[in-house]
Amino acid sequence: MLEYSKEVMKLAELMFEILSEALGLSPNHLKEMDCAKGLWMLCHCFPPCPEPNRTFGGAQHTDRSFLTILLNDNNGGLQVLYDGYWIDVPPNPEALIFNVGDFLQLISNDKFVSMEHRILANGGEEPRISVACFFVHTFTSPSSRVYGPIKELLSELNPPKYRDTTSESSNHYVARKPNGNSSLDHLRI
Repeated sequence: MLEYSKEVMKLAELMFEILSEALGLSPNHLKEMDCAKGLWMLCHCFPPCPEPNRTFGGAQHTDRSFLTILLNDNNGGLQVLYDGYWIDVPPNPEALIFNVGDFLQLISNDKFVSMEHRILANGGEEPRISVACFFVHTFTSPSSRVYGPIKELLSELNPPKYRDTTSESSNHYVARKPNGNSSLDHLRI
């Protein structure tokens, strides 16, 4: 895990350079905002479920991160909500899945949008394994860093869509509704 986390940090730094350029900013802009500094790694093991249609693997949600990099096995189970329909993400154990998180949506002022997704219960014969790397705000104390729409992206025609927030005040996760919700709902202007 230590070696993997080092390599995924390098990959995230490259991705944040690419994302910065996609926003029309300098390549280091998102890295200088510390988007790649806070790594939270979560390993999932979904055992086989004898009745997968009667339970959930993971409820509908968006990720409260800047970016999530997901390593999946070949058993599938991830779905994204697209145009009102749940679409299976085809498993590929030789690929990584990149997911825009709520914090990247907030600072990009909706130029990037986090997708709602869910994880189905494992109907296979073998355990399903995944490793999710969430790039979140740094956990230094005091945590008073302010995050909000990037000023260079705002204009009279593109006003801010979110209020600024500190990483400390954003640490609460809004209670989930049965159909999911975004941690950005309470920050939308």
